[in-house]
Amino acid sequence: MRIATWNVNSLRARQDLVLDWLKRVEPDVLCMQETKVTDAEFPTDEFQRLGYAVVMAGEKSYNGVAIAARKLIRDVRIGLVGAKAGDDKRLISATIAKTRIFCCYVPNGKSLDSPDFEYKLRWLGDLRRTLDECTRPGDDVVVCGDFNIARDARDVFDVSAFEGQTHFHPKEHAALRQVCDYGLKDAYRLHHEQGGKFSWWDYRAGAFQRDLGMRIDYIFVSDGLAQRCSRVEMDVEERRKDKPSDHIPVIAEFGPR
Repeated sequence: MRIATWNVNSLRARQDLVLDWLKRVEPDVLCMQETKVTDAEFPTDEFQRLGYAVVMAGEKSYNGVAIAARKLIRDVRIGLVGAKAGDDKRLISATIAKTRIFCCYVPNGKSLDSPDFEYKLRWLGDLRRTLDECTRPGDDVVVCGDFNIARDARDVFDVSAFEGQTHFHPKEHAALRQVCDYGLKDAYRLHHEQGGKFSWWDYRAGAFQRDLGMRIDYIFVSDGLAQRCSRVEMDVEERRKDKPSDHIPVIAEFGPR
């Protein structure tokens, strides 16, 4: 099974890019973040024409998550444990081929003195609680998406530029470790130890051309999936397209259970 994650940064603006990518790569599952469309405006028909069922949790202009799959999607749940109706649409989970998949769009955090930074830390704590309450030991679990955190020095272009700042703060690292302590492994790091490989580049100041990026998009997997993970890649070619997302897809392949 091939599972991909991609912050598409507006499905309305990049629908053709996403659909063309699905035709080319043909993942079994695509988890999308920052779709920025309401459920009523989601291009469900276009995905179905390519053989993908889709479930989504969207809102106008901001946030939004969705899962597209070529296999049956079951037991869909929107939001974290304890979520309220008006909460940001940042998490959707579903079971696909006996694998519980969580598609996450972690809050940005904005700045250390912003209430959004504490919201980000709380959100990650609630994500761990959601994993504990909604899955069982031994389950095949994937937690993927845009985490807005670079995990270590290999995942930023210049540590001195990020140290102590949002996206690379010790409190964020601790909160993400707590999520991973559930029993999750970074699938990309199972196959790639080198640094300097990124999944996001700012649109400004020629950041992509200068390779001033961060790796903040992850596919975290439980032990059973980690053992069956044969390959993980980041598709940098998508960032070279006309009017691309500022993120690129991450794709992981898994053998049968």
